Amino acid sequence: MHPAILIHGPTASGKTALAIEVARKLGGEVINADSMQVYRDLQVISARPTEEEMDGVPHHLFGYVDAAARYSTGEWLEAARGVLKKLQRQNKHAVIVGGTGLYLLALTQGLSDIPPVPDDIRAEVKQISDTEGADGLRARLAPHDPDLAERLGTGDKQRLARAYEVWLATGRPLSDFQTERQPPVLKDGEWVGYALTPPRPALYKKIDRRFEGMLMQGAMAEAEALVARNLDPELPAMKAHGMPWIAAFVRGEISAEEAAENAKRDTRRYAKRQFTWIGRQFPFWPRIPSPEIGDRMRVIFALYREIDTAHTEDYA
Repeated sequence: MHPAILIHGPTASGKTALAIEVARKLGGEVINADSMQVYRDLQVISARPTEEEMDGVPHHLFGYVDAAARYSTGEWLEAARGVLKKLQRQNKHAVIVGGTGLYLLALTQGLSDIPPVPDDIRAEVKQISDTEGADGLRARLAPHDPDLAERLGTGDKQRLARAYEVWLATGRPLSDFQTERQPPVLKDGEWVGYALTPPRPALYKKIDRRFEGMLMQGAMAEAEALVARNLDPELPAMKAHGMPWIAAFVRGEISAEEAAENAKRDTRRYAKRQFTWIGRQFPFWPRIPSPEIGDRMRVIFALYREIDTAHTEDYA
């Protein structure tokens, strides 16, 4: 089998276009590893590639989940496993691309088998999070999972909430589950990963421009349709980058200018956290700082031809 090519990087770093070009050169297919691009209701807001951008390259796991679902990493992993088996049988290259580092971590290192959290506990922890913030969550978590409580920063409010949910639901620290991983879908030697690390000032400007373009390309209509469905604001799809602020504007709670500025700010902060994730979780992945697609292709194939030694003619 050909080793899978994994492409990770912060939002707006050009992952999609690069993955399509790599797959086209190899006659391969693209698999989504972005937790928001799985939702069919978020074509524009999640920057999911259009049919025109796909340009005939087969794509998998894009836009196939309803926004009302709480789609999990485990569900994505099983879906990705099925696509990978199919491509392996066909002797095709798999190009796996996305900004959700947890998906790629689960794919290559295995997934922790954590029981589902009941809705009442989820609601309880949300109330604590809203009223006490990250510091309150940390104080509650620390007696039960001190190592994780110390490791998570105040910007990790969502992960602190998740850890406290797991403790309340199971009576066991989340860190216990994290050491009991299932075998990975892709074992060592069956994949190679690349991390895009473009210069941050230019990336942040690109994030701002892209969000402005989304507003003109239909992001507002997507938000209006979701707000009209009265979906739980805690659903993953309702927390997509910019979605909470656009929804607040649709409901008449804030101005368009405030919605846009807050959405841009939050997305820049998310990109910063993605850089941090790459440094901590994927320390040995080759970095590609150049924003130019030609440079990126050269780096990818220079390494890939050494790994996929049985098919070096594919990369001439």
